[in-house]
Amino acid sequence: MSPAPRPPTVLVLRALGLGDLLAGVPALRGIRRGFPGHRVVLALPPGLTDTALSTGAVDAVFPAEAPGRAVPSLAHWPGPPPDVAVDLHGNGPESRDALAALRPRRLLAHALPDAPPWRPHVHERDRWCGFLRAHGIPADPLDLRLPVPSTPSPAPGAVVVHPGAASGSRRWPGERFAAVVRCLRAAGHRVVLTGGPGEDALVRYVAERGGSPASDVLAGGLPPAELSALVAGASLVLSGDTGIAHLAVAHGTPSVTLFGPVSPRLWGPPPGGPHLALWKPGPPGDPHGRSPDARLLRIHTGEVAAACLLRLRGRPARTAAPGAFGTGVAARVR
Repeated sequence: MSPAPRPPTVLVLRALGLGDLLAGVPALRGIRRGFPGHRVVLALPPGLTDTALSTGAVDAVFPAEAPGRAVPSLAHWPGPPPDVAVDLHGNGPESRDALAALRPRRLLAHALPDAPPWRPHVHERDRWCGFLRAHGIPADPLDLRLPVPSTPSPAPGAVVVHPGAASGSRRWPGERFAAVVRCLRAAGHRVVLTGGPGEDALVRYVAERGGSPASDVLAGGLPPAELSALVAGASLVLSGDTGIAHLAVAHGTPSVTLFGPVSPRLWGPPPGGPHLALWKPGPPGDPHGRSPDARLLRIHTGEVAAACLLRLRGRPARTAAPGAFGTGVAARVR
């Protein structure tokens, strides 16, 4: 008895970071609905496999990564040409050509003569959903929630503070995070600190100056499922413009996010709801710069602490783990 034929494949390229993946979830779900009977495969870094599969929008992950924000090679694609290839990676010829080299029957990419115009001044979710709608594929930019994780949270009800970010221009100073941590702990809230790759020193710096005990420092990274559970079960997430902020939005967890070089109109949470984006208007900066952006530095500790406490109002304080209070704010995705 011959095996059943494999369904046709839709290969989607979005080989970027955690925040990029989560901002692309509405478009991925549009593709899932737009190609019933197809097997949807997402090309992205293998460390994001669990998160990608948890969205319910893809059937499989094809490992693809490159240094920085470069376009990865797809030459190791193992199967026959995909039926459809969709470029959600960017608007340049490099990502288009990486997919075109696989000879798909149909290719959807911005860098094609008949493609809809690239819209640089709209939100990332709206841009990619609009791109699909231009091709007759409905997609809702607010269809971004993730299911409740089955993994238990390592710190249920805690405030999660993530002081790091992939680039220096999006990193609020550590001493300011520490001042907010002291304020939240003084108000009786348990504060848990997390950090991304190479951020252990920063996380411990904030913890020491914020008066946090070692038991509330999750340095070294959490597995994706545990990180998702931590955010889903948190009372609040405080961070810069980085992946964990998108994870808070995906789980509907109240959040305060500090924006600098990039406006929250392009990458921030949906309006309304339990999320607040703090940002000082001004000309756009370099999201990949090494030094904190000038607009980010104009956000002061007092307004951040006040914003956090306002969102925690009415929520029972979780007494911090044993350790002296200060007087007087994620995790590596593998």
